[in-house]
Amino acid sequence: MNKNRSDHYIITEIVEKNSRILDIGCADGKLLHLLIKKKNASVQGIEIEHSKVEACLKKGLSVVEGDANKEIISFPDKSFDYVILSQTLQTVQRPKWILNEILRIGKKAIISFPNFGHWLCRFQIMFKGKMPVTKDLKLAWYDTNNIHLCTIKDFNNLVADMNYVTEKHYGINKNRKIITHPLNSTFLNLLASHAVFLIKNK
Repeated sequence: MNKNRSDHYIITEIVEKNSRILDIGCADGKLLHLLIKKKNASVQGIEIEHSKVEACLKKGLSVVEGDANKEIISFPDKSFDYVILSQTLQTVQRPKWILNEILRIGKKAIISFPNFGHWLCRFQIMFKGKMPVTKDLKLAWYDTNNIHLCTIKDFNNLVADMNYVTEKHYGINKNRKIITHPLNSTFLNLLASHAVFLIKNK
């Protein structure tokens, strides 16, 4: 396991064996390959960057090259046990729309994202007066694809507003350690630099 992708470890632990999985924004397919190896999953990916699609195909993975906003609408309802959106939510133009589509085609959704409410982000804004640059937010605001940064509290509110249910949630701190002990949302929002949510329809 790549130590820099603790979310991959969490996702692999969440997923049940022999599941049908779609990974939106699957990059070079490392997570898909891991899910096949560890969980005997039937996997498919969507990726917009040609070089990353080629990397997936070299691994023997089933990946569609294209824009997820266009490709996702072609899948029938409940085609997958899990739909994964890892490190991608903050880059999409319509987060509510994509979440609705994910939970249309999937029984459950696994969402991971950098937490803008982390104490280091707050510190940089308060004392430097600038948009944060951290391990999870590596690029300056003018070079990043992130257009909808949010906090854990923001995401909790979104899930509630859309009438979905959070089944599980996890935090990852700045040292890539997984926060497993129970914390209320205020402390998790402060201590976690990254979050992973398992959500579903009511």
